[in-house]
Amino acid sequence: MQIGAHVRDDDPLAAVAEREADVVQFFLSDPQGWKAPKPHPLGEEIKAHPVEVFIHAPYLINVASLNNKIRIPSRKNVTQHANGAAAIGAKGLIVHGGHVRDGEDVEEGLVNWRKLFEREAEKGGFAVPILIENTAGGDNAMTRDLDTIARLWDKVGEFGAGFCFDTCHAYAAGWDLAEAVEKIKAITGRIDLVHLNNSRDEFGSTRDRHANVVGGDGTIDPDVLVAVARDAGAPVVVETPGDGQAADIAYLRKALTA
Repeated sequence: MQIGAHVRDDDPLAAVAEREADVVQFFLSDPQGWKAPKPHPLGEEIKAHPVEVFIHAPYLINVASLNNKIRIPSRKNVTQHANGAAAIGAKGLIVHGGHVRDGEDVEEGLVNWRKLFEREAEKGGFAVPILIENTAGGDNAMTRDLDTIARLWDKVGEFGAGFCFDTCHAYAAGWDLAEAVEKIKAITGRIDLVHLNNSRDEFGSTRDRHANVVGGDGTIDPDVLVAVARDAGAPVVVETPGDGQAADIAYLRKALTA
């Protein structure tokens, strides 16, 4: 099983060596901005390296939004980052599910996700798979609860949308992690990547605060996280505090090969 981490974007290969990672995830631009990614200065080395690469889209992206000033640049940004990801040989682009505002119809947000894929399909499809990630909170979120994810997949599943499963987000949203993998696979038919994060906050908190898998202040039993990784059967990325990532990876590698 491939195990790695979300790392700094300036020199991801150095971080791979430091952590003895098999897979790596990073941003191609400011995660709090709208700028299109520039060619990565180490792009050719990254593409030639055997490590498996995933790119995380900026946090501002909200494909579901009914606000044109957010939805339209979001669509554009997804395409730009998918192209940037393809340029360095990445296996996929992770995009948060997004939300609509209070009083707005969640169904319209789900339809906006479908429109994203429909528009890109007319141009030949995205340059890399789009992996939609579950989120921790928000009553009007697209990917907080399983029922809404099922409705989303009715809209986008035919376009080959992938799924990124975040354990901290699921735990914060009140999912039973012992059953979560089975339920997600029943809905989507797939899990393409696991963000294996512990949670600093309690079950059902709706707060997205990651902790190290082991050795930190996490509230999830590490054995539960190991079971999730084993059941998912997908590459694993820890999005945990950097100074504990090497220990997280070593622990998971040992536990998953025992």
